[in-house]
Amino acid sequence: MSQVAIVGYPNAGKSTLFNRLLRQKRSLVHALPGMTRDRVAAPCVLQGKAFELVDTGGFLDSEAEPLSAQVKDIAWGAAKAADLVVLLLDGRNNLLPAELELYRALKKLDKPLLVAVNKIDGEGQMSGLGDFYRLGEKRLFFISAEHKIGLADLEEAIADALPEEARNAPLPRPPLKIALIGRTNVGKSSLANRLCGEERFLVSEMPGTTRDSADILIRRGDKSYLLVDMAGIRKLNRVSDERESAGVIKARKNIPLADVLCLVLDAGEFPTHQDAGVAKLAFESGKPLLIALNKWDLLQEDAANIARAAKVLFARLDFISYAPLVTVSALTGMRTNRIFEMAEKVHRNGQKMMPTARLNKFLEEAQVARGPVTKLGRRIRIKYMTQHGVLPPTFILFGNAKSGLAPAYEKFFVQKLREAFDLWGTPIKLVLK
Repeated sequence: MSQVAIVGYPNAGKSTLFNRLLRQKRSLVHALPGMTRDRVAAPCVLQGKAFELVDTGGFLDSEAEPLSAQVKDIAWGAAKAADLVVLLLDGRNNLLPAELELYRALKKLDKPLLVAVNKIDGEGQMSGLGDFYRLGEKRLFFISAEHKIGLADLEEAIADALPEEARNAPLPRPPLKIALIGRTNVGKSSLANRLCGEERFLVSEMPGTTRDSADILIRRGDKSYLLVDMAGIRKLNRVSDERESAGVIKARKNIPLADVLCLVLDAGEFPTHQDAGVAKLAFESGKPLLIALNKWDLLQEDAANIARAAKVLFARLDFISYAPLVTVSALTGMRTNRIFEMAEKVHRNGQKMMPTARLNKFLEEAQVARGPVTKLGRRIRIKYMTQHGVLPPTFILFGNAKSGLAPAYEKFFVQKLREAFDLWGTPIKLVLK
């Protein structure tokens, strides 16, 4: 699939244009510059042509903005990889010398380049735009991404610049969406880079480096995955930067949108109070879950040590003990590819539908092993059970009591269900009627 990258300096409105072209809100938009740091990509269709649209961070070297050099490198990499580049300029300011240099550098890439001047909200601004013609570009697109002005001409130009093979090209089958979640500084972006096989995400020891949720499409053989690197989740009262706060809020909202969650923990310090908070969000989402214990290269590699780590983890976070655990190292690549295999497995388990006859045979055996008890301590008889849905697998139990099952018995019953039907990696919901 062809790629179209939107590039430019901070606060030119790249993310707003990205969202407008997609007809949906994918990139975070903030009044402060520097909201986007990583590449954000999504499938897009314009004028019947399908392509991948890429939003990038701003080109800026500034001592006042940490990591600006790395952000620029990532954006430049997106421009070099794209089949078409859209250079977006801020029409409320004069053309900057640095923007002129960027334009000349992009021209040297010898690929189609469109130049759009953004934030042109009315005819009164047109008289002051002569400065932008110093670029020497034959055609400039004067637009307002926020107010949807001039976008039709830009969309037509983007479509015309793409190869004819992109017309009516079917969008690929939706990939398995794997979201890397966790608190700050556990190595989510490093792990994402390792899984991608290249430096696609910004990595730093500074907390809050990832601000927006960045999507990268990965193909392995005949399978495809959409890897989502989310902002580190922590309490908002500990966040001083408004842009990081926006990223944390979006990460919380995006958890239910993933197909599979991968909870990333730091092998040198786990599970912390913040780890428990993120794990609770994962459990409550009902999504299939796996756990990646990162930075394992710093610890002794043996089966006994792995077993001890699992025991410590699930003793404190027993409510997610259904999730498979893999010890990995983003630095060395140790066992990182197992994340894809485990994600496929837990997603399949979350979609399983069990025949009613098998469920009721299981029910009979479970009640013989241990009779059901309600929250009020009353013994009951469950007469019948059926499966109501998937993701998570949801089962309805018909009995002679209205109060729910006692927590201890529900835990026993769910564990037996997992063992009987291989439902590891997914929450299970029981409804007593």
